[in-house]
Amino acid sequence: MPVPDTTPDKHPRRERRKDARPGELMDAALSLFVEKGFAGTRVEEVAQRAGVSKGTLFLYFPSKVELFKAVVRENIAGRFDEWNTTLEAFDGSTSALVHYTMQQWWERIGATQASGITKLVMSEGALFPEIAEFYRQEVIEPGNALIRRVLRRGMDRGEFRNVNLDYAIYSLISPMIFIIMWKHSMAPCCPMGGAGQLPMDPMAFIASQADILLNGLTVCPGRDSVDTPVPTQA
Repeated sequence: MPVPDTTPDKHPRRERRKDARPGELMDAALSLFVEKGFAGTRVEEVAQRAGVSKGTLFLYFPSKVELFKAVVRENIAGRFDEWNTTLEAFDGSTSALVHYTMQQWWERIGATQASGITKLVMSEGALFPEIAEFYRQEVIEPGNALIRRVLRRGMDRGEFRNVNLDYAIYSLISPMIFIIMWKHSMAPCCPMGGAGQLPMDPMAFIASQADILLNGLTVCPGRDSVDTPVPTQA
């Protein structure tokens, strides 16, 4: 007969459950924010979806605004250190870096539920200035700075011509905003490929936008007219 293990559990189930609660609450909040928006989401719903009481939610997040901020930091803002490190380590051309940056953004943010936060802020930011200002500081400004560094890299290396970076950064941002807004607004009833067509391939769309940004639309001698493949880096 096997001898029962009487070694004390260093991490009792209740303690492990307690440690997991902030993440569970943020996951539940993200789903509801994307489904219902900020105004339409009630903390009671978040708590219920996470399987805890409203009082327990407030132990971790004192308000819905603070819960929203935690969701943004966990899913978007907290990634900028990693992305900046990747930029520093990238040893390819800046054109390849542009493709890579846009590809990675889609894979890590755009294709995930977190992409719905952008639509939420754009549609409700005027009603909730505090969350709009937070998003500006934690996501927009670091994101703009990262893209500026990518473009500046190309200019400094003689790969890109000198341009007004204050506006050029939006050439990379605009396609991302478009695909997010379509995904969370129109895609359920109108596939991106149009009526009677297959849904648009987001990666192909991003590769096309990067190619047009880098090469333009005019025909130049020696320039390939085929789609530029999306480069990858280990």
